[in-house]
Amino acid sequence: MSNLNPVVERVTDRIIEKSKDSRRDYLELMDREAERQPDRNSLSCSNLAHAFAGAEEDQQAIKTQRGPNLAIITAYNDMLSAHQPYGAFPPQMKIYAREVGATAQVAGGTPAMCDGVTQGQDGMELSLFSRDVIALSTAVALSHAMYDGMALLGICDKIVPGLLIGALRFGHMPAVFVPSGPMPTGIANKEKQKVRQLYAEGKATRAELLESESKSYHSPGTCTFYGTANSNQMMMELMGLHMPGAAFVHPGTPLRQALTRAATHRLAAITSDGDDYRPLSRCVDEKAIVNAAVGLLSTGGSTNHAIHLPAMARAAGIDLDWNDLAELSSVVPLLAHVYPNGSGDVNHFHDAGGIGYVVGELLDAGLAHKDIMTVGGADMSAYAEEPILDGDTLTWRPVGPSGDDTMLRPASNPFQPDGGMRLVQGNLGRACFKTSAVEKQRWTVEAPCRVFERQEDVSKAFSAGELDRDVVVVVRFQGPRSNGMPELHKLTPPLGVLQDRGYKVALVTDGRMSGASGKVPCAIHCTPEALGGGPLSLLRDGDVIRLCAEEGTLETTADLSAREPAERPAAAMGMGRELFGMFRANADSAEKGASSMLAMGGL
Repeated sequence: MSNLNPVVERVTDRIIEKSKDSRRDYLELMDREAERQPDRNSLSCSNLAHAFAGAEEDQQAIKTQRGPNLAIITAYNDMLSAHQPYGAFPPQMKIYAREVGATAQVAGGTPAMCDGVTQGQDGMELSLFSRDVIALSTAVALSHAMYDGMALLGICDKIVPGLLIGALRFGHMPAVFVPSGPMPTGIANKEKQKVRQLYAEGKATRAELLESESKSYHSPGTCTFYGTANSNQMMMELMGLHMPGAAFVHPGTPLRQALTRAATHRLAAITSDGDDYRPLSRCVDEKAIVNAAVGLLSTGGSTNHAIHLPAMARAAGIDLDWNDLAELSSVVPLLAHVYPNGSGDVNHFHDAGGIGYVVGELLDAGLAHKDIMTVGGADMSAYAEEPILDGDTLTWRPVGPSGDDTMLRPASNPFQPDGGMRLVQGNLGRACFKTSAVEKQRWTVEAPCRVFERQEDVSKAFSAGELDRDVVVVVRFQGPRSNGMPELHKLTPPLGVLQDRGYKVALVTDGRMSGASGKVPCAIHCTPEALGGGPLSLLRDGDVIRLCAEEGTLETTADLSAREPAERPAAAMGMGRELFGMFRANADSAEKGASSMLAMGGL
């Protein structure tokens, strides 16, 4: 691309150079896997008979290799609203596959937990490592050597990263992600936030809070705030792994069904059996990873992807770190204001032009790579259009200008001149700061700290009035090796109340917040984590901490050199947490992706 921004070009070139050996090894492995992939007719009769015994009307086609056989990996359950629509997808996709001479089988399922349900609960300590379990489940499903392509059915927080990590180890095959879309808009986000803060202050009852929440999360489909799930959908588009414009079309609509049909047809067309082979290993390259990062920054996406994106890249032999994200953030403008960064949700974002508008602006400004291999078009320009139905025919059209400049703006007139995340670092380690949701006058906080080991204790101190002052709240021993790095989003309402009372407030933690982290300045994912002697383990109540996104600093004036690390709280038992001890013990740092599976696998 001739007009590529020089910083984007420099970061891309640096990623290519430092990934040279690992990327070569990965691609060589994929080439070997493609060469040795067994022909289904070369399997023993017993092997093959087992594989198509349940295929009913597709038995003969699979037996004789009449066409490509597509693996459906589904994260369906009907507790998670975003995944509830997937129950109907496999039967439909089998019909769509037959239309083009292919077959499809549900190769396997993966767990799909909802962070909205486990938020602030014991089960949240399983959340991050559910990503590794999902990757492993994907590998098990694909281990039967019966398939020519992968249809990946998943949307939410750890599920898309887990599916992609697992699928990348079978990257000699093509893959298409098939979303199901967001639920319709519920109550206004400001009203929801107001009731949450009133409840935190004891001014609203539990019944009033539940009524508010159920008007927000009210039907099948993805939650409508721009958190990790919807950031996942944006990144899959920026990497070219969806059908163009598929992310935010509502479930159960004719357009959604047409997009699912098109995804199935397209997957059948790009297998090695045809003349347009597009293996996942070649689609997810260094440029595609940079596009995902740029999309994340330009839309103020979830902070969780400062962990997930390096892990996904690593599964493809690509080395991405927070320095790369910070440097990209310095030149990528903020084009979108979607709740919690703005007042409108992803439905308003989609109606205003959505991802197609963002892709077009990024390409025109030279901030994204056009020349990547996508599943849905010749290059990324196909993703600057939006899908429509012309009668019964699915087609795409140019997006045009923004339909709402309070939601979407051009790169020439952005909401902020730089992206939604910054790296902060100093004698307390390295951490991420999401600037897009925080007013600029709050980007710097310097105050005495109050140190906690459990988020429940923060809530108790707030209720007791102990935090009614300028304060930096430190919540430590929340890293991947300590307790699985749960999200601490439950802290947002009380800290927001303190900020609204006029105090200077910040959070510093080696844990996560989430894509829903809001208006309070936060230094999160702090690494090295407290367990093992990280700097947060040396802090004491009253130490003065300075957090500044403007300068990129995270430091204390206290002398930490003579202090002994605080003792780690006893490991929690129950809710299956003891089963995940292996994952915690072998996890690497947040900046590397906080994965035990990738670390133990030598990736």
